[in-house]
Amino acid sequence: MKKYLVFLIAVLTLSGCGSNTSIVNSWRDPDVTVAQEHFKKVLVVALVKDEASRRITENRIAASNQIFKTSYQYLNESTKQLTQEQKLKILQDENFDGVVTMRLVSTDKETNYVPGTYTGMYYGGFDGAYTGMYGYGFGNWYGMYSPNFYDPGYYQETTSYMVETNIFSLKQNKLIWTGTTKSEYVTDLGQTVDAIMQAVVGEMKKDGSLPK
Repeated sequence: MKKYLVFLIAVLTLSGCGSNTSIVNSWRDPDVTVAQEHFKKVLVVALVKDEASRRITENRIAASNQIFKTSYQYLNESTKQLTQEQKLKILQDENFDGVVTMRLVSTDKETNYVPGTYTGMYYGGFDGAYTGMYGYGFGNWYGMYSPNFYDPGYYQETTSYMVETNIFSLKQNKLIWTGTTKSEYVTDLGQTVDAIMQAVVGEMKKDGSLPK
């Protein structure tokens, strides 16, 4: 239980400032919770094509607590040709009792219009108070439309990433929790992984998989 509490605290303190991440949907096994499993050794598997991204993701999670172990240490080129049963036996021999997988489900691009802002003299006057345009020449009136007074709108393309996180119990050999997150404004993969884990833990606390 002590190790479990340390794990929970470590995950909750992860920073999510690298992206805007939220839970889209989730499901939990009605008969068992993550807390009830009392995991002692969990394999972290990042299902991505790029090996560098795989290692960054797995290392980021593994660094949060010693309960997590990266999959590339156990499942790599040397085990690529093994059957699923043989790979599972490796994990059993290494005393793994849980697995966390992360998989990029889809990448969507959205284009949104960001309206401009107007702070022209007509509303504030030249002296900070409304005085209207009476008494001023065309030159002053025309100055209202200079870049100093008007910031034009623009179109902004945003890419959102849908990531599926699954938690398996090897003792029961079944999926016990799954959730999909949506991340936007991604600038750093490591911080995005932090944000996903933070969102996942928050959702598991809501659905009773973890104690509040």
